[in-house]
Amino acid sequence: MPIRILLADDHAMVRRGLHVFLSTQSDMVVVGEASNGKEALQQAEELEPDVVLMDLHMPVLDGIETARQLRVLTPSIRIIVLTSFSDQDHVVPAVRAGVKGYLLKDIEPEDLAVAIRNVHAGQVELHPAAAGQLMHVMASAELSMNEQQLSLKRTEQQPVQEQRQDKEKDKEAQASAPELDTLTRREREVLGLIAQGLSNKEIAAQLVITEKTVKTHVSHLLDKLGLSDRTQAAIYAVRKGWVV
Repeated sequence: MPIRILLADDHAMVRRGLHVFLSTQSDMVVVGEASNGKEALQQAEELEPDVVLMDLHMPVLDGIETARQLRVLTPSIRIIVLTSFSDQDHVVPAVRAGVKGYLLKDIEPEDLAVAIRNVHAGQVELHPAAAGQLMHVMASAELSMNEQQLSLKRTEQQPVQEQRQDKEKDKEAQASAPELDTLTRREREVLGLIAQGLSNKEIAAQLVITEKTVKTHVSHLLDKLGLSDRTQAAIYAVRKGWVV
């Protein structure tokens, strides 16, 4: 069965271009088009697509609110945002609304097709810039929480107890990510750059290696860490406090 796709964008030329390209994919079929969020909701209920590929800035009902309502009305549908914006004010609300993909409109057609297939298969697809925004938000939130917890402890405990607990925390932090010991030096470098939101092409340029080699390193480190994609790898690195 082909992947059934609903397009939602207020620009007819964008919808037309996407429709023409996706029609060349043997495993995909565009079942409908919507020019605003309200139409997208109506067609999603009527046509029951597998994937909704939509813009964020649309009249009547914007992409964020459309995604929220789609998650309630048709929770089985996978939502992919295709937009021109990669700032925090757009990325974070979209992810919280339940989108499974956040891509920019400068994406290569072949990469878009791959992303649609991956999201349809249950994976998450984030443009490196979007992933970087999420990492920044997550790291900032965890840093703030850690600072609050540390401040509270220091007001409640004696200096000697503080020193003892700080040492114990350091030991726990060192032992909290033993999986990292299985990574090679190069894989650690790649993981750190992924966490910073760099694409494979950008990592290749920075490390002066081929993009194919970067993909090999990414595949190896995902296997070693038991992760399914680079987004999980970036989140893992940030949570463990291991970012080069």
